[in-house]
Amino acid sequence: MTVIEVRGLIRDYQGRRAVDGIDLTVAAGEVFALLGPNGAGKTTTVEILEGHRRRDAGEVRVLDEDPQRAGRAWRCRIGVVLQSATDVAELTVAESVRHFAGYYPRSRDAATVLDQVGLTEQAGKRIRALSGGQRRRVDVALGIIGSPEVLFLDEPTTGFDPQARRQFWKLVRQLAHDGTTILLTTHYLEEAEALADRIAIMVSGRLVAGARAHQRRHRARPLHLRGDGEDPPAARLRQAQRLGPDRGGHHRDGPRPAHPATGAGVRPVGP
Repeated sequence: MTVIEVRGLIRDYQGRRAVDGIDLTVAAGEVFALLGPNGAGKTTTVEILEGHRRRDAGEVRVLDEDPQRAGRAWRCRIGVVLQSATDVAELTVAESVRHFAGYYPRSRDAATVLDQVGLTEQAGKRIRALSGGQRRRVDVALGIIGSPEVLFLDEPTTGFDPQARRQFWKLVRQLAHDGTTILLTTHYLEEAEALADRIAIMVSGRLVAGARAHQRRHRARPLHLRGDGEDPPAARLRQAQRLGPDRGGHHRDGPRPAHPATGAGVRPVGP
């Protein structure tokens, strides 16, 4: 069963193309990683799938609805961890999680969620007193408290130390084991390899390569990327990372001058 389907997605900012006609599908229960450097268009793509941003062209279906027109019942079925979020600084961690749980018809137990994200000891602290990494864990807790069918994770481990990152990976694997469909954006190749069933690499608004993991859900083994021709996807990503984000001062997901990696091997990413 296809849970996310995208065809010919386009988004422009002031005449500049941030997302350039991408196609992808994500199946139920799959962990799909969208990998790429800063400014590649990952966040814009995910925000369109979440219904937070309008598209200029193309077709998008998530849980068999158009996110641009979907209502509250649909929103209760998805979970979102934004790249940056505005929190209620004066609430405690536990108060914040319990508050957001009240918005969902089938929310998880707040204490269980705090334990899953490693915040049990900080439950009574005000959010303004937390470190950056701990605040990021609060974002993750709020994203999963509603027992989402589809979970969008936009750079979720930014600011995590290595131990916290691996604890988060364990949580993602458990959610996937429980049947949650997960779309993850990251610029960490190791993270994508550790978690994803499939990976798509995005550079300058285009998907330049895709790869499939082993069919069995065993992520202890590394994911071997296969590219088109002699330019492997991992090498393309590293080349894009060396170029860095957009140097023209545009929106973080606005388009950049054409990157050599987008000139060949561009293909839809399907199941």
